[in-house]
Amino acid sequence: MESSVEKTMDPTVAEMGKIFNEAMKMLEDTERETDEEKEKKKYARKDIPGPLQGSGQDMATILQLVQDLMHGEDEEESQSIRLQNVGEQGHISLLGHSLAAYISVLDKERLRKLTTRILSDTTLWLCRLFRYDNGSAYYHEDDREGVVKVSKLIIHSNYEDYATEGFNVLQRKMPVLYISAASRTGLGQYICNQLGLPISCMCRVPCNTMFGSQHQMDIALLERLIKDDIECGKLPLLLVANAGTPGAGHTDKLLRLKELCSQYKMWLHAEGVNLATLTLGYVSSSILAATKCDSMTLTLGPWLGLAAVPAVTLYRQEDPSLSLAAGLTTSQPVEKLRALPLWLSLQYLGHDGIVDRIKYASQLSQRLLENLKQISFIRTSVEDEFNSPVVVFRFVKEQQKSAANGAQYQTAAAQESMKDTNESEIDDALNRWLGEQLGRLIPASGIDVVELEDEGVCIRFSPLMAAAVLNTKPEHVDQLVEHLEAKIPVLISTLQLREEFKQEVYRTADLSYIEDLSWPGLGAIRYEIGKEDPDLMEMEKIATGLLKKLKELDSDLLFSTGPEFGGEKNSIYIGMVTDNLDIPELVVTIAATGKEIEESSKLLENMTEIVRKGIVEAEQELQKASEAKLLEEGVLRQIPLVGSVLNWLSPVQRSVKGKSFNLSGGFLELTENVSEMDAQTSGVTPATTPTVDHTKHKSPGQKMFRRSSKTSISDVITETSSMNHTDEVEESETTHEITRLEVKMISANIPMLSNDNLELPSGYEPEKSDTNGIEIAEVQPSSITEAEDVEKGSLR
Repeated sequence: MESSVEKTMDPTVAEMGKIFNEAMKMLEDTERETDEEKEKKKYARKDIPGPLQGSGQDMATILQLVQDLMHGEDEEESQSIRLQNVGEQGHISLLGHSLAAYISVLDKERLRKLTTRILSDTTLWLCRLFRYDNGSAYYHEDDREGVVKVSKLIIHSNYEDYATEGFNVLQRKMPVLYISAASRTGLGQYICNQLGLPISCMCRVPCNTMFGSQHQMDIALLERLIKDDIECGKLPLLLVANAGTPGAGHTDKLLRLKELCSQYKMWLHAEGVNLATLTLGYVSSSILAATKCDSMTLTLGPWLGLAAVPAVTLYRQEDPSLSLAAGLTTSQPVEKLRALPLWLSLQYLGHDGIVDRIKYASQLSQRLLENLKQISFIRTSVEDEFNSPVVVFRFVKEQQKSAANGAQYQTAAAQESMKDTNESEIDDALNRWLGEQLGRLIPASGIDVVELEDEGVCIRFSPLMAAAVLNTKPEHVDQLVEHLEAKIPVLISTLQLREEFKQEVYRTADLSYIEDLSWPGLGAIRYEIGKEDPDLMEMEKIATGLLKKLKELDSDLLFSTGPEFGGEKNSIYIGMVTDNLDIPELVVTIAATGKEIEESSKLLENMTEIVRKGIVEAEQELQKASEAKLLEEGVLRQIPLVGSVLNWLSPVQRSVKGKSFNLSGGFLELTENVSEMDAQTSGVTPATTPTVDHTKHKSPGQKMFRRSSKTSISDVITETSSMNHTDEVEESETTHEITRLEVKMISANIPMLSNDNLELPSGYEPEKSDTNGIEIAEVQPSSITEAEDVEKGSLR
């Protein structure tokens, strides 16, 4: 049974169970003996859940249950959902959690020595790797928890009576925490909530608006804010800076901020993805300044592709009692085991493995950046073109390239901010669609969509946060560039045709244009019913039918009801288009299809009413017929037994007249009339139902709403003249066919009808002429009627 379960089990789960069992065997001195049989319960409790009943389940069954909960029952769906690359280093980190549970049952003395060794080794290794001298480490699951503990440490350091009086001490001099506007959303509020401080203690520092990067903290404005708070009797405590903003990956001027914090006796905390580059041989001066900060948070899990490893906050503090009071250190040996997965993983990778992974992610960024420079209509936003682990780009109408310095970047951003609000919303919608499409087509690239304050919606490529986990390769970057180049013509065509589509809808009756700037497509329309107060149910019914008809058409367009939230009701949304779209044909087809659905709906309603009234009238006529029969035959003939005897003795002469209900007219009619009408129309071919052709003639294999590649402006201009020429050709061909018919009739001695065949006055003899040597027969019918008969016979 176990072998069959292992065959269908996810490889990662099976490998994890195998490693766990081998580790337990190696660490245990002797195998734990288990009883073959357990004492059965005298009675069974009905309130015990199913998985807990009985004597328990085996390991294979439990792991199979875990796999089903993780990936679902569908095997194909589970393989598509699982994107993370859990290699051997991932197995090592997962094994650390199992070992931590096993080590926690050791005796206290051995546990204390082991945890102290693991904690000290890991802290020393991290401080050496990230060039952070004389530092301590705090390991935590939530990457925001480190700055919260640091804030507690600062409060204990600046308020001596805080340990005894608590928050009453803070009322005398309210603390102030400064956070950059480019920091991750909700960080300041989270810190205040964890510390029990009011939101007023958090000060949001704006970024540069005139000089430098738009994602760096405005230092001059920060200094003014600090001075104002000091004058108001407040105490500035903490400044949270970015070494790689969450959105664009830019780094604050950490060296200048450190000088400002030293001047006002503030604590400087740094965080961001760019801190990973501290492990490389060459580090830029802006990132190297992070080693001078009082603390910084590292997220090694996504950087190195390690699963379930904690985040680390490195800090410098000489007084261990304050660290203990703030919760940065603990006396519980079990809590020190948080560092065990990281302790195992760092040894497995080694210094070269760690550096290679971070360098590989930086090379992927540079590879994408070099390709983006060659693509038109793409503008990049990077802080350092030669060493930037994060690449942010977006589609723009103008061919603007990335700026090499802050002044050029500021100029481009200023031009972007001066655009019309409507155009900005449209550009954001298109870039959001582009980012979603790229992320769906190349999921291993880790592409995501971010919304920046000045630029708007952008597409971000951050391999440091995704490459190790998703196993991103250079081929994925090349595929990303190829798909991007293929999507740009679609974006340009959609932008160019939006206004034409809008104007065409305005010129078309029964259609109204829906202005939805957040829709990344050609636009949205609604079919208007020709009533003053249309019923909402009727509008919804027509819109649903119209959408169904449009989806059934053989076209490349995407018709939908719009976004899931915020879309207009009873509207048809059209997706992205290409440059060969025939806008007039599309609009006419939508209007005509909607008109047909509306008319068919009205016809059905009218017929339903007619049929309903006809049924009522038919019931009345049948009732009258029944009463007339009763008066004619009498009451006795209606009694079953007596009526049979009377009918045998004195039969009633009556004719059976059947009736049928005419659905089209809504009335009863005799079956004799119906039979006669059927006999008359049986030999006549029924007329075909006229249909309306909404589309132009298409060549084989050509989709609807597509202009032919051979069509040009000159072809459209000469369309009328070509039609006239075609008529002339058809006329000449018809004349030629008639002439050939006459010659054949003469050769077959078939009489023809001409002016000579008519009856002429007496004494008049027509002249005979020889035409091309052909002898023309002379036929003189006695009357015009005979001439007509001859003509009909010759034609037959």
